[in-house]
Amino acid sequence: QVQLVESGGGRVQPGESLTLSCATSGFTFHYWTFAWFRQAPGKEREEREGISCLDDRKMTYYSSSVSGRFSISRDDAKKTVYLQMNHLKADDPAVYYCARGATYSACPKWKPPGTDDYDHWGQGTQVTVSA
Repeated sequence: QVQLVESGGGRVQPGESLTLSCATSGFTFHYWTFAWFRQAPGKEREEREGISCLDDRKMTYYSSSVSGRFSISRDDAKKTVYLQMNHLKADDPAVYYCARGATYSACPKWKPPGTDDYDHWGQGTQVTVSA
């Protein structure tokens, strides 16, 4: 079955970096669009923030909250999606989720990815930023 497994979260200090990985299985990876969402403490699932997405042509989108600091990438051979997070700030802490797009337009480039456009999700990985 379709599986997405995130890893790489942890606790860092402001200004430091982390790289999240999303290992996938159970489907033909290179056809699909992927996104990273984050759910801040106290927020509901429906309030997950779409921060970045990447389609099968490796076209990307970044929300204003992470643009210039985060970078999404994919390795089709390893069936893995990455999120390189640099210059982490005090408002970045959240559970970060990787998700697979359910529609062709799941990564529209002019607006954040929406949770309704993604049908398979990982379990999430916690990122904590504190001095």
